[in-house]
Amino acid sequence: MVTELDLGLGDGRTLHAYDTGVKGAAGGLAVLWHHGTPNIGAPPEPLFPAAKRLGIRWVSYDRPGYGGSTPHRGRDVASAASDVSSVADALGIDQFAVMGHSGGGPHALACSALLPERVLGVVSVAGLAPFGLEGLDWFAGMTASGATSLRAAAEGRAAKERYEASGAEYDPEFTSADLAALSDEWSWLADVVGPAVAAGPGGLIDDDLAYVAPWGFDPTQAIAPVLFLHGGRDRVVPSSHSAWLARRCPSAEVRFSSDDGHISILNSASAAMDWLRAHAE
Repeated sequence: MVTELDLGLGDGRTLHAYDTGVKGAAGGLAVLWHHGTPNIGAPPEPLFPAAKRLGIRWVSYDRPGYGGSTPHRGRDVASAASDVSSVADALGIDQFAVMGHSGGGPHALACSALLPERVLGVVSVAGLAPFGLEGLDWFAGMTASGATSLRAAAEGRAAKERYEASGAEYDPEFTSADLAALSDEWSWLADVVGPAVAAGPGGLIDDDLAYVAPWGFDPTQAIAPVLFLHGGRDRVVPSSHSAWLARRCPSAEVRFSSDDGHISILNSASAAMDWLRAHAE
């Protein structure tokens, strides 16, 4: 069962959070799920059986501007650490692991880098690397529509807002493996994408602006064990992003799946949870 709650923050914002556990419950491992773009933050139902087997408690929240969470104009990736601290404190959770898919990957890394005393381990699935740094052609291998959208964000908020208002269509160019996953258990993604899109582009705009701006932290400061998962056929976020991060993050492991795309790589997430349970000690 998933419990939903609204948390009032000191700056007047509200975070809408989700919890599959019981406040104050002892034992087990809390894992903070970081959702992709554009999603709401409900925890990943296809991974509930693995979580039950491993004694994992899912906790998550809608990033600002999505679902029930108040927009936070100008937020950077680093701001996720403060929001996660607020959620964990409200639920009586001292230490936890983090896991993110796609745009959730950078936000998971932010928590590890900025909350080293609290974060026990990290899994980043098909996550982005920082923008504009040496050693990575950030747009190489990305879909044409995805690159155009993010290039607009790199020009600033006004350009990104004009792009989203233009009605331009986004084609993720999903692989046949992605489409198979979306027609099977990962059809769940429609449940979190639909509400995010229906509410308008505000959350997506803030996400994309954050990805192409300075993140507000150095990912090499993520000292907890990190596992990067990436599909070799991913054109939403090319696998070169995880390769770049894995070369620079201490205690990092990387698992590339040559035949997987942006969605089908999630079929490896249950095994990654085994890794996380073993390393988050």
